[in-house]
Amino acid sequence: MRYLTDRKRAEGKGAAHAGTEHHWSMTVTAVILAFLVPTWIYVFGHALGGTRAEVLATFARPFPAILTALVLLVSMRHFAKGATTTIEDYLRGSARKSALIAVYSLAALIAAVGLWALLRIMIS
Repeated sequence: MRYLTDRKRAEGKGAAHAGTEHHWSMTVTAVILAFLVPTWIYVFGHALGGTRAEVLATFARPFPAILTALVLLVSMRHFAKGATTTIEDYLRGSARKSALIAVYSLAALIAAVGLWALLRIMIS
């Protein structure tokens, strides 16, 4: 005879069987962004209004470039996971699959274009 509590029977029985991992992933990326974004806004604010050469010189330095790359990557991951939750809650069938592909593609495209632009700035 098995003696299982209600909690033990319910563990891992969510719709995706990964709710806790998803929640922690979103929490971690949100906390990381809470520190990265204000720092990036400060750096970006100092470059804002400068000449093209001054802006290129700012983002050619290692700290602003790495910070911008981290903001791009972490925010696009956070966006994709958050949008995935919304899509999974409200869409079904082929519309769900198409929307998921579109969201992941959009996030990857934005991150890739941003990183490519940073590389171009750093090389020039």
